[in-house]
Amino acid sequence: MTVNKVRSVKVRSSELGNRKIVMLTAYDFPFARILDEAGVDIVLVGDSLGNVALGYKNTLPVTMEEMIVHTRAVARGVKRALIVADMPFGSYQESDEKAVANAIKLVKAGAEAVKIEGAGYISAIKKIIKAGIPVMGHVGFTPQSVNLLGYRMQGRGMGDGVRILREAKLLEKSGCFAVVLELLPEQLSLKITKALKIPTIGIGAGKKVDGQVLVTNDLLGLYENPPSFVKAKANLRQVALQAIKSFISE
Repeated sequence: MTVNKVRSVKVRSSELGNRKIVMLTAYDFPFARILDEAGVDIVLVGDSLGNVALGYKNTLPVTMEEMIVHTRAVARGVKRALIVADMPFGSYQESDEKAVANAIKLVKAGAEAVKIEGAGYISAIKKIIKAGIPVMGHVGFTPQSVNLLGYRMQGRGMGDGVRILREAKLLEKSGCFAVVLELLPEQLSLKITKALKIPTIGIGAGKKVDGQVLVTNDLLGLYENPPSFVKAKANLRQVALQAIKSFISE
């Protein structure tokens, strides 16, 4: 999978057969292999690892060093999917130069693209792309701004909807190859999807988008408190508990 193949979803000459883009998270070698073998299009090394893998309250404490370690592990397990790594909080806000340097570190660790939240760092995004690194955008609820936004649906008011649409268009204009829409009303997601020439990938944003992304731990029932929009396809936490209790009994 490549950035150009992801883009092709939008122009209907898709090598994916016009189906939706599938993106799931991985933070280690075993799950990276499983996602890749299953046929996932994009493996996201998300800073959500802070919540589900490292035990942090949110994504804000995640460091570049942690992202590099997990990106390396994932890259060892992926053969065909596109690997996208999140730029963690603090890795791109200080200066464009630092943003480019950190994006390069993630690519050297095995990422083929990076993801940046919000539309407030267009200059950094352009310079990262100029350095030869594809960038995925992210609008709506942006977890790194949780202290400012709160964990809630975005874009419900007309003014907010207009602002988020404008941000998505700005990310497209800056050169982003795709954009994540998180926690948005479905009609707003549809409006953005129709307005952009690049693919939209939704999470808690309805079905009328070009693709879907979920945290794999939520999908598999490994995390105790998944978001309300998640429909878990398994309860691996319970399976693991029962297996371990069985071993203890033996």
